[in-house]
Amino acid sequence: MNSYGNQRAMHQYRQMGVQSQVDDATPHQLIQMMLDAAVGRVAAARGALVAGEIRTKGELIGRAIDLVEGLRISLDQKAGGDLAENLFALYDYMARRLLEANLRNDASILDEVASLLRELQDGWRVMGQTLAAEATPA
Repeated sequence: MNSYGNQRAMHQYRQMGVQSQVDDATPHQLIQMMLDAAVGRVAAARGALVAGEIRTKGELIGRAIDLVEGLRISLDQKAGGDLAENLFALYDYMARRLLEANLRNDASILDEVASLLRELQDGWRVMGQTLAAEATPA
């Protein structure tokens, strides 16, 4: 994560009112928190859509887009190579799909984005567990 991206990601997460968690988080934990929050916002937006709460749906999708954009901005494309480039494109795709879901009131698009986010969330969690295991002396 680049320095600007880290600051931007922290700002996005602070917007959700969890200052103390952000201040104590490692960059890896911060990304995990943002992924967790994005999954939650998309799921809540789907619930609001199904319930006919269009304004709430729009607000939640907007927050999900902000989180996805924070994730995209946090990438260090120089150091991350192809992986960062692919994630950049995936985050861009998800943000566009969330906008489309909002405009069309399409729950299936929200399901698609939630699925993509959960895959990233799971992979990030496993990577964190692997890093923690490697850092622990035998």
